[in-house]
Amino acid sequence: METIKAYVALTKPRVIELLLVATIPAMLQADRGENNIVLILLTVVGGWMGAAAANTFNMVADSDIDQKMGRTRARPLVRNKVSNRNATIFAWTMLIISVLWLGLLCGSWLAAFFIVLTNWFYIFVYTKWLKRRTWQNIIWGGAAGCMPVMVGWAVIVDNLPEGVPAQWWQAIVLWLIVFFWTPPHTWALAMKYRDDYERAGVPMLPVVRKPVEVTRQIVWYTVATVVVSLLIVPAASWIYLGGALVGGLYFLWMAIVLHRGVVRGEAVKPLKLFILSNNYLALVFVALSIDAVLGWETIGEMLGWTTTFF
Repeated sequence: METIKAYVALTKPRVIELLLVATIPAMLQADRGENNIVLILLTVVGGWMGAAAANTFNMVADSDIDQKMGRTRARPLVRNKVSNRNATIFAWTMLIISVLWLGLLCGSWLAAFFIVLTNWFYIFVYTKWLKRRTWQNIIWGGAAGCMPVMVGWAVIVDNLPEGVPAQWWQAIVLWLIVFFWTPPHTWALAMKYRDDYERAGVPMLPVVRKPVEVTRQIVWYTVATVVVSLLIVPAASWIYLGGALVGGLYFLWMAIVLHRGVVRGEAVKPLKLFILSNNYLALVFVALSIDAVLGWETIGEMLGWTTTFF
């Protein structure tokens, strides 16, 4: 059981929650009003294996710095519960099965390609290059965390009847929501564990910039997140609009509160914003899921707008 737990820990189960939060709503919206539960479950399983591979590869690549950080010292490779060699074999196995699963069972080699691209980008671009060289690491590296949206959308598009528009612009909007959300989410956590990152030599923004600059960036990226979340409103109903506005305004307000506290020199708790950011993303995507399942008339349809672009 200890060995099984160690391999499960390699996959970073809590990080994979993002897979569920992003993939399922994207699939429901891509096939609005139609709920192919079997296809969704198959995609989630295939995507989970792909994400498990990426997270395991990441742990292998980061095993040296994980030993220096208090937050990561309990990870399996640091405690020698799994060897780097076995972890790498496990990661490759998960990746290969994921690719075959999505291509053969889900009928989407495009989704399988996105999984391979995500693993390559996450390991070679983010983990091995950006993470240890620039404070912008999480800005660009976070692109990998947005890919569950594209995986889910690709599966639906590849299984749609011929002639039905793919509406990839909506997938891009959903991708951008997660993209802009990632920096404030991660920087809030990095503020809490600043000393850990500094000790490990990782130039996260809170390590190389003053707190006031960090929180200022958090506010601006939160603004971008909220604005982008509204771009998909014409393709949704009032349900999504309400969730996006309520969640977005509260998320932005809490980011501003954090910034004001830092400016005033008060003791702040950035972890609160980190937790709230998770709740925000869940609220927005759950609202989209409910909206898509109900399939009510969209705001664009009410206003006579066309939402079929590409």
